[in-house]
Amino acid sequence: MGENGGTPSDDKATSKPRSKDRPSDLELMKERFSKLLLGEDMSGHGKGVSSALALSNAITNLAASVFGELRRLEPMPTERKAMWKREVDWLLSVTDHIVEMVPEQKSMDGNLMEVMVTRQRRDLQMNIPALRKLDAMLIGALDNFKDQKEFYYVSADANDTRGEKWWIPTVKVPPNGLSEVIRKWIQVQKDSVNQVLKAAMAINAQILSEMEIPEDYIESLPKNGRASLGDSVYRSITVEYFDPGQFLSSMDLSSNHKILDLKNRIEASIVIWKRKMTNKDGKSAWASAVSMEKRELFEERAETVLLIIKQRYPGLDQSQLDVSKIQFNRDVGHAILESYSRILETLAYTVLSRIEDVLYADSLTQNPALASCKRSPLQSSDSDPLNFPNPKEEIEKLSAGPPQSMTLSDFMGWNLEKEDEEKKDSGGKSEEPPKDEGRTITKLANIITNKKVSYLEKLENLGGLRSPTGRVW
Repeated sequence: MGENGGTPSDDKATSKPRSKDRPSDLELMKERFSKLLLGEDMSGHGKGVSSALALSNAITNLAASVFGELRRLEPMPTERKAMWKREVDWLLSVTDHIVEMVPEQKSMDGNLMEVMVTRQRRDLQMNIPALRKLDAMLIGALDNFKDQKEFYYVSADANDTRGEKWWIPTVKVPPNGLSEVIRKWIQVQKDSVNQVLKAAMAINAQILSEMEIPEDYIESLPKNGRASLGDSVYRSITVEYFDPGQFLSSMDLSSNHKILDLKNRIEASIVIWKRKMTNKDGKSAWASAVSMEKRELFEERAETVLLIIKQRYPGLDQSQLDVSKIQFNRDVGHAILESYSRILETLAYTVLSRIEDVLYADSLTQNPALASCKRSPLQSSDSDPLNFPNPKEEIEKLSAGPPQSMTLSDFMGWNLEKEDEEKKDSGGKSEEPPKDEGRTITKLANIITNKKVSYLEKLENLGGLRSPTGRVW
């Protein structure tokens, strides 16, 4: 042993503190899956939650630790991005072992025989690749903002008068506003993220609709729809001539709490009416003097109002029905799909909100009077609020649409190519009208491999759409 401390034993001694500071991937994986096996009950007494809920909580908590509140439009740090990819892959790996038995033709000794083989469950086979694609697109959308230099952030001040979320940094733009190129590029990013949001919402709503309504939730319901809705709301829904838009305009929707309360009451009334329509026992406590036809009509009206609320206010907290379904769900596949689509919906909504912050700051340079007006919460701009996004259709739009992940330099180069094409067209070299802006320059790879599976063919049993900002993160 020399005085310079260069022996192998000394090297091992100096490496131990590093191992404690930064556990290996194997150690982290052991820790994660140990918590899942224990159902989050670290005492080992078997009082933990179900495997489904443990996985749902693990995905939700991982997203909270990685993404936080996402206060700025900027690329994620490399280390956090690697952590997210590594650990979400671990949790999603469970789905590789959730299988179903299917018949398959095999040749044995020259004879064609049908045997049963295992394959990944169909809903997982279809939706996990789609959600991974949405995940990559959102991370890419944040990466795209690395080149922009026109807007920046000023740290929040505790004396900020903006009210809610005053801690979010303030966006600053040039005195004359953003340049036209940047403004158009940001709009492209907004459209792309909005498409991801719609796809994640659709998948999440589909999964929630497939989850059973827990008995605990049913037992907590009042005996009829009138008691659930209240006399005033019940009368508004059961009038002879019903208009959903007019109905909502007559409701007090001045705060998220009041909107969520209305949503909870409407969902409860829908469950009550559906149970009464399917109940065969006339002596049941669910029985009522209201005719089957009227009850069906009221249920359809309530479904319509619920769909409009989901479309118009994507940032609501989770409804009581959603929370109950997630808490009592025992299907591990559903738990993973629901939680993964929910956190992607949350992330997309948050990115969209940060993009709106930039556009709002830009609009103030054009019209300073807007500063005295209260900003409305981010709402859907869809012209048809009754057309709730269909998972299959939204994913196909992402696959076949314009480039969805485009850096600023790519966008500027793309604009130059478009201008050249327009000049050629205006020069009379082609009689064809110019192509629509943003058409397929590059097509995304398909993210659903088999399109035979039907998703939302009816707007029934949506069971409530989860709301991004109501989550832990």
